[in-house]
Amino acid sequence: MINIPNKTTPPLSRANISSLNSRHTAPLSKGNLQSINKPGRGQVSSSVPPQQGNVSRVSAQNSGVQQQTVSSNQTSLNSVPDMTLPAMQHLLRKGQKTNLASPNRNIAGIKACFGWNIRDARCDVDASAFLVKADGKVPGDDWFVFYGQERSPDGSVVLSRDAGGKDREVISVDLQKLNSGIQKIVFVVTIHEAFEKKLNFSMLKDTYIRILDAGTGQEIFSYCLEEYYQNVTSMTIGELYLYNGQWKFNPVGNGVNQDLAGQCAIYGVEIG
Repeated sequence: MINIPNKTTPPLSRANISSLNSRHTAPLSKGNLQSINKPGRGQVSSSVPPQQGNVSRVSAQNSGVQQQTVSSNQTSLNSVPDMTLPAMQHLLRKGQKTNLASPNRNIAGIKACFGWNIRDARCDVDASAFLVKADGKVPGDDWFVFYGQERSPDGSVVLSRDAGGKDREVISVDLQKLNSGIQKIVFVVTIHEAFEKKLNFSMLKDTYIRILDAGTGQEIFSYCLEEYYQNVTSMTIGELYLYNGQWKFNPVGNGVNQDLAGQCAIYGVEIG
């Protein structure tokens, strides 16, 4: 189980957990989950430059989600200035699985770069990564990389803000350091306090992931989310997975009506 320091709330239980969505600088320790709620929410995260708006999170697939599309010209509510989208030269479509390496490209590491714009300024978004085994579960709670635990135990996966300002957040993956038991890295985007504030993915737009070669900084491929639904609160935007000894990328683009706590349950991160 994981313990996340919180200045304002007592330890949570399964019965009263309100959210797993907040940012902390202190590392996680074992024990009961205390909270992942960020203080002072309801406004643009202070850790993101004003011109960029909020920060990001992630989700998994759920066949039971009733999908309801929302008009692309939906009126913004207290919207903040949009970030300028980076050029994306090798766009994939949803489900278009692609080899990471090629005969002319040997990849030792990648940077998964995330970005989005928001229609409603209450939306605070974050990116996370679940490092899972062949059974689809994390080896332990510390193999969940997010704003409160920014590095995997083997040091292969690291979450950071993009210093260059082109993207909201970056998750770096060193494939040479990655533990051999890890078969897949799932990238998730979630909205903080979506249930409490009645927020959903129809209030976002321009959500994307770019996969860059960590050595050259060149884009390998990218994916822009194509569907934004009123009953989706978190999204599995993509995943790296090992197949026949080769790493591949899958632009998943599937959402569920779950918060970050629900995502943790899917991938076996224990909540006290």
